[in-house]
Amino acid sequence: MKKIETIGIVGAGAMGRGIAQIAAQAGLRVLLYDLNEQAVAAARESLDGIWQKLAGKGKITADDAQASLERVVACSDLSDMSGAQLVVEAVIERLDVKRELFQKLEGIVAEDCILASNTSSLSITAIAAGCNRPGRVAGYHFFNPVPLMKVVEVIDGLRTEKAVGDALMELSRNMGHTPVRAKDMPGFIVNHAGRGMNIEGLRLAQEAVAPFYQVDAIMREQAGFRMGPFELLDLTALDVSHPVMESIYQQFYDEPRFRPSPITAVRFAGGLLGRKTGEGFYRYVDGAKQVPEAPAVPALPEGLKVWLAPYHPVGHKRAAALLKDLGVGVISTESPPADALIVVTPFGEDTSSVVAEYQLDGERTVALDTFFGLEQGKRRVLMCSPATLPQWRDAAHALFASDDTPVSVIDDSAGFVGQRMVASIVNVAADIAQQTIASPKDIDLAVSLGLGYPRGGPLSMGDSLGAALVLDILRNMYRVTGDSRYRASLWLQRRVQLGLSLTAEPRCVAG
Repeated sequence: MKKIETIGIVGAGAMGRGIAQIAAQAGLRVLLYDLNEQAVAAARESLDGIWQKLAGKGKITADDAQASLERVVACSDLSDMSGAQLVVEAVIERLDVKRELFQKLEGIVAEDCILASNTSSLSITAIAAGCNRPGRVAGYHFFNPVPLMKVVEVIDGLRTEKAVGDALMELSRNMGHTPVRAKDMPGFIVNHAGRGMNIEGLRLAQEAVAPFYQVDAIMREQAGFRMGPFELLDLTALDVSHPVMESIYQQFYDEPRFRPSPITAVRFAGGLLGRKTGEGFYRYVDGAKQVPEAPAVPALPEGLKVWLAPYHPVGHKRAAALLKDLGVGVISTESPPADALIVVTPFGEDTSSVVAEYQLDGERTVALDTFFGLEQGKRRVLMCSPATLPQWRDAAHALFASDDTPVSVIDDSAGFVGQRMVASIVNVAADIAQQTIASPKDIDLAVSLGLGYPRGGPLSMGDSLGAALVLDILRNMYRVTGDSRYRASLWLQRRVQLGLSLTAEPRCVAG
């Protein structure tokens, strides 16, 4: 396949001009076309401004800025694409529109020209089905803003020739981006993997486990994410994210892991879309997110007695070490005294289930999440059952905040907040690997670069937190709730059984 030196771009919106920017900066000739000629002129003007700013900051030379602009050729007719070795469409997300465009391009471009779609949600195989040569059609999914989001998904349709995807992978690297390879499945890698965060966050809100801002704070300050689910939904806007949630759910034939929430449907209908409308899950004043003040930490009762349940060995060990650091002596009797705070440390269970299983006093029992560690300064999460009395809730809050560490107190939830969200994220990623949609390496790369998830991506995250603990969390959530959204991926289960990393490729492959 010929080296790609000229790239055609159809669609001069944000995505099209972003692709044009990185292509021109990499030395490629860019043929830019849009049905609206004014959009092409506006795109060139915008790119000129960007390059002038970069030159003013010393990041590129003035000559480089001018040369990049000169490489972007404004096209007034689709036939101007005839000299391209690759044409990328960045037009409206409608299958009929993309098919019609590619059919027209086939009568214009050379036989070995690659036709690539920047679609985020449509099937590449379905787009290619309208072409005479479907083998040259592939997905080339960039993320907005393209110059800053350094990952691109290269998607092979069922009839895409391998050399086509290989050429796109090489071109991506030449343009300074990291390519990942995916099979043609709904959501590809990044939008597929992102279901775990948003869908589970909405389920937590639907169960009234904690307010939106508390869920976000827990995901940031306990689990280590840059943003929580509701901050992210407000950023992307519900008019974008809600239809994608519905589409992926439907394309996977109502897979329970991807079940959308009526919460977003109601807010979408009401126009509470997020930052761009000034109100979403948060209100925004002059662009600033409005968050309620944290409640005051209660006073620590004098002479507080603590009985730490031994039922969960990992959690017990971590909690015992913390209590020792806090200067609290733990009562070591077989059963809790009648005047002691009862602390349990479940993985995947709710407080009510632990109280019922071990016949504890529900009025005095509070659960502590130990999954992410309990270091000073890292947000700690306590969970009450419906029976927990306020004085014992407050005593636990005061105790675990006594070293000036922030504490969130939530209502009963199988898997707290962080446990169930991270377990869901890891599980979805594991199932992407199980379906061979992408390699484990590319799954981690795509998600860490595309979504900014910590610990090297979801599979590496599962390894670092403990894949066996993730599996326990999922199995206990499944048992407590009866909801098949929490059934464990076979990829996760088998690697735990065999003591393998979640990033390990199968050693024995049928063929």
